[in-house]
Amino acid sequence: MAYFKQFPKVLYDVRGDGNEQMMTNITKRVRFRDYIKRNYVTYDFYDVKSGETPEYIANEFYGDPELHWIILLLNDVIDYYNDWPMATEQFERYVKSKYDDIDAIHHYEYAQESGSTTFTIELPNDSATTIPVGATPITNYEYEESIQENKRRIRLIQKRFIGQIKNEFKNQMNG
Repeated sequence: MAYFKQFPKVLYDVRGDGNEQMMTNITKRVRFRDYIKRNYVTYDFYDVKSGETPEYIANEFYGDPELHWIILLLNDVIDYYNDWPMATEQFERYVKSKYDDIDAIHHYEYAQESGSTTFTIELPNDSATTIPVGATPITNYEYEESIQENKRRIRLIQKRFIGQIKNEFKNQMNG
């Protein structure tokens, strides 16, 4: 099932000259219902390895690279270049181009306890912030690496639900 073939067609005057053309309505959007995302029974977690694309993962797990759109939708990947984890080499280039000093302190983290719960507070690295004793410095590199690691953990709909997902997608596109 090709993703864009399911999108509705609309008449649109591209040039503003009164000549309408039939075009794919790429502004039509669908999303997974929140209960599906919260229902751990319907999907498994997967850690994306360096260089793996949604097409590769769809082919490995569903036997069809064209089902990459299911992976992207389930994981709220809107912009592949910013929302999908980078390959190692790409990440290294990105961090070096973004920061003059990748080893400089980006922020500090401090473990705070409240009752039986411990959570981490992020403290900015600026002169207005008092850094408590025991706070952990986080470098620019570590900060960016943490963002990438969070992107690596994705959800994959279990194969037995793929037919239902495809049917729901068609229904939403036609509705």
